[in-house]
Amino acid sequence: MKKILFAAAAWAALPAIAAWAQVQPATTSPEPAKPPLEELRLKLNEDGSHYLKLTFLNQVWIRYNDSNPGTTVLTDATPETFDIGLRRTRIQFYGQLTDHVSFYSQFGQNNFNYLAGQNATNSGNRKFQVFFHDFLGEYNVWKDNDRLKLGGGLTIANGLSRFSQPSIGSIMTLDVPIFAQATVDQTDEFSRKLSLYARGQLGKFDYRLVLSDPFPVTSNGSPAPAIGPAATYAQNSHHKQYQGFFMWNFFDKEAHTTPYMTGTYLGKKKVLNLEAGFITQKNAMWTSPDGGATTNYEDLTLWSAALFYDAPLNTDKGTALSAYAGYFDMDYGTDYLRYNGSMNPANGLVTGSTVPGASQGNAFPMFGTGQVIYAQIGYLLKKDLLGEGNGTLMPYASLMSADYDRLSDRMDVWDVGVNWLIKGHTSKISLNYQSRPIYRIGAGNEYVKSSTRGQILLQYQIYF
Repeated sequence: MKKILFAAAAWAALPAIAAWAQVQPATTSPEPAKPPLEELRLKLNEDGSHYLKLTFLNQVWIRYNDSNPGTTVLTDATPETFDIGLRRTRIQFYGQLTDHVSFYSQFGQNNFNYLAGQNATNSGNRKFQVFFHDFLGEYNVWKDNDRLKLGGGLTIANGLSRFSQPSIGSIMTLDVPIFAQATVDQTDEFSRKLSLYARGQLGKFDYRLVLSDPFPVTSNGSPAPAIGPAATYAQNSHHKQYQGFFMWNFFDKEAHTTPYMTGTYLGKKKVLNLEAGFITQKNAMWTSPDGGATTNYEDLTLWSAALFYDAPLNTDKGTALSAYAGYFDMDYGTDYLRYNGSMNPANGLVTGSTVPGASQGNAFPMFGTGQVIYAQIGYLLKKDLLGEGNGTLMPYASLMSADYDRLSDRMDVWDVGVNWLIKGHTSKISLNYQSRPIYRIGAGNEYVKSSTRGQILLQYQIYF
């Protein structure tokens, strides 16, 4: 009973004790508050110029898709889909080991939804999705500048464009323009190749030259298409691939820590770049007018030119503008065309459909011989727009407009969306709507535009 009375008295006295404590002078100095953890970084020397760093990225997609005509999921006709997936899950580990030597590695997976690992015979394995995206070593010839870096390994260092080697965690639109990753999963490993490269900055001039050893298309995990009048990747020819990418930095220089290129700096830099790049490979493609009795080889030749602007508008308010406009000339050989759908929520077509093969789900003719214009623009609204600690918004829009030889009509794919930047790119929610064209096969195997379809997508990104 005494213990109960003592406890009750102590509980009743707590407010008075707390009030008394607030007016008493502190007897010791409080410990200084620890600064927030900004990155996982381990110093290897006193000034931190040698270090090891670890980063993590996860992009969760929640999506409703209005399926393309003839779409099936596990043989069931499926006019619409709703799926949840991991678009990208990555761990990066890299560092500067000496004044001259650095390394970069990335491990993770992509496109992991309910169909992950599924194949045409329903005998896939969803567990075989994780792999090394990058693993390279690099030597900086001059320790005090970035004039020349020599590297090699499995790397995304590419030619063609900045979106051929994008820093996924910092992109402005919900997803990158994948057509710019021109050989993705055909003769590369999710845009990475075994390569040797030289890259660097000479004043305002930024360059990278790459020699790649492409993988054979027969090892990409999908059945190779039969040879025919329209070009496909050659299955019995192997040549090195040559790439180059060049930039003139009118204002601030872009970083050269890794080969990846930033999507938007959110007003932290003032960047205006004139950019150009190319990819070429001898006899990369083949055709046959008679089912393979006669074989003709064709070169792969791709190039682009673009302007990129990303800069603050009002530094006090924190507003900024990001814009890109590029022209791409894509020559994959005679009438080349390939459908692709990001993390496709479907895996088949109704037998006898008059739609092109591999056009199920959310796919559209993403890659082809012809010309492409790609543009995007976004506006970063004032900081703390939604209240202190709640971040701000960045609406955006993008357009891919392609004139492919195989299509009877110009193909326009447009996206509109908004980023809720809770804490910059570290924590953000993106809402996106995409409209894509639908084609049917007409007379003479002509691809004729018939309608459009759309998808609504919500993404949550953690990037730390």
